[in-house]
Amino acid sequence: MSDPSTPGPPSDSSSDSPNGSSSDSPSGGPSDAQADADAPGPTDASGVPADEPDPRRWWALAVIATAQLMVVLDATIVNIALPSAQRALHISNGNRQWVITAYTLAFGGLLLLGGRIADLVGRKRTFIIGLIGFAGSSAIGGASTGQEMLFLSRALQGVFAAVLAPSALSLLTTTFPAGKERAQAFGIFSAIAGGGSAIGLLLGGILTEWLSWRWCLYVNVPIALLAVIGAFMLLKDRAGTKDAHLDIPGVILGCGGLVAIVYGFSQAESDGWTSTEVLTVLSIGIALLAAFTWWQTKSPGPLLPLHIIRERNRGGSVLVMALTTIGLFGAFLFLTFFLQNILGYSPIKAGLAFLPLSAGIIIGSTQISARLLPLVPPRALLVPGLLLSAGGMYSLTFIDTHSSYPAHILPGTILLGFGLGLTFLPVISTATSGVAQRDSGVTSATVNTAQQVGGSIGTSLLNTIAATSTTTYLTAHLAAAARKGGLTPAERSHIVDTGTVHGFTVAIAWAAIILLAAAIIGAVLINAKSPRSMGSDGAADAPGAAV
Repeated sequence: MSDPSTPGPPSDSSSDSPNGSSSDSPSGGPSDAQADADAPGPTDASGVPADEPDPRRWWALAVIATAQLMVVLDATIVNIALPSAQRALHISNGNRQWVITAYTLAFGGLLLLGGRIADLVGRKRTFIIGLIGFAGSSAIGGASTGQEMLFLSRALQGVFAAVLAPSALSLLTTTFPAGKERAQAFGIFSAIAGGGSAIGLLLGGILTEWLSWRWCLYVNVPIALLAVIGAFMLLKDRAGTKDAHLDIPGVILGCGGLVAIVYGFSQAESDGWTSTEVLTVLSIGIALLAAFTWWQTKSPGPLLPLHIIRERNRGGSVLVMALTTIGLFGAFLFLTFFLQNILGYSPIKAGLAFLPLSAGIIIGSTQISARLLPLVPPRALLVPGLLLSAGGMYSLTFIDTHSSYPAHILPGTILLGFGLGLTFLPVISTATSGVAQRDSGVTSATVNTAQQVGGSIGTSLLNTIAATSTTTYLTAHLAAAARKGGLTPAERSHIVDTGTVHGFTVAIAWAAIILLAAAIIGAVLINAKSPRSMGSDGAADAPGAAV
């Protein structure tokens, strides 16, 4: 229950909707979360009072974490399988990007819709539907006989991931509503969210090299089925909101805008930022999102109530999450190319090279952040974490064609992983805290959207920077070498490799700058206090411990 002294989302002087619903502020009267908490006698399906801790909550966490791991793994595991799938299904170089883009378009574009559906019909129900649908579409993808079938299956995976991901995070938020247990649970979840991508690179390499690229998709089926069984047995949730209606104009404007933005950034990677198609699609996306924002102030049942992101701690956390994801994708993208194309690593060896980064994220999340978050303000963890991450990323700008993994890459990846581990937990926890249960799904979807859009921007933006820098370098150096009397094949190959690594390091430098910017934004916007500073009575309701 909220305490008036608890620093939480500030009160809005006016309602976000015409029906006069108040914002989720403890300072301006009862918050949404307070109103939910004071509702008479809520119970779950088993008859247990809704405000009582779930005695099987740690087993429930295992189910939620399994589902989250499956979604996170799928973002990278297919990347390793892509060359083999391209050869097997005779996919052209121009069309191969759709194996990735079909997934990211559906996932990133439909997350807000998936989050709101979870709020309306019940999170446990949408969680199970998402799992079953994800397993079925993965099986279709693994059995693909042509590129169209594979593209369709990847789009379906994205659709069901958009239902599953916000349901998982919102179930975690309501299963662990407060205190040290919330920090521990979010530490595990954050470690999976941050480190799962690197594990996906290793698992994808193993499955592709030892079995078949198809198993990079088939592997989701047994994982999802186990999670479905666990969900039926262990998860509890309130019923959906009766007589609720979807904000259809909001769905069209918001999801349409997100799809356009994600597609535009995806196309920029191959077509360039000055492409007419890219500029047109991005302009349409911006216009749709602007119209969506306006409509959310008028809709009686908004898809994304603006008070959710208007509160400075929550809005700041969402922005920090987006920027952090850009930096993380920069590391994955360029280190993967560097390890395999420059150092000659096999897919499995390249995947193993990322394990220290995953270990750093896991240790930082579960052993440091989870222990300290109940005691210190969130920004006391995330700002140093982002500074460490920026430092680790910057250290990778010194690699060259003669660099070795132990001396030049391992220290930076460990520092990057540890810093991200300190960052993800307070960001995710703060972004999802203090929200009414009826809005927890769309709030979780907003966090996931920040991750997905950040990843899309990071991939296309940093890849464009790398490609441009490499082209500039090669144009200058190859021309200079030609004027001196020609090049041997070995000399030409060395210049090309050097130019490629130069492009990588320029892009990595920009990723470090983006992480530094995230640290500054986190320090300025996120000012939530620690539970300890408010005493034991306020600890349960502090930002970072959801109501």
